[in-house]
Amino acid sequence: MPDLTPAEAARWSAFAGLPLPAERHAEVAAMASRMNDLAAVLRELDLGDTEPYRPGGADATV
Repeated sequence: MPDLTPAEAARWSAFAGLPLPAERHAEVAAMASRMNDLAAVLRELDLGDTEPYRPGGADATV
């Protein structure tokens, strides 16, 4: 996915009902790109053998 431009960040935030001041557009676009990069890395992890979290389980005090 290509990086979000400042104009796109402004458009999407306004669409969500969260209008941004003009000076924040670039900052929000950069943060969205970082979050997208992190999500891409997480999608690549093979978690097939990982057990689901169980509250109060054996690792609850770790």
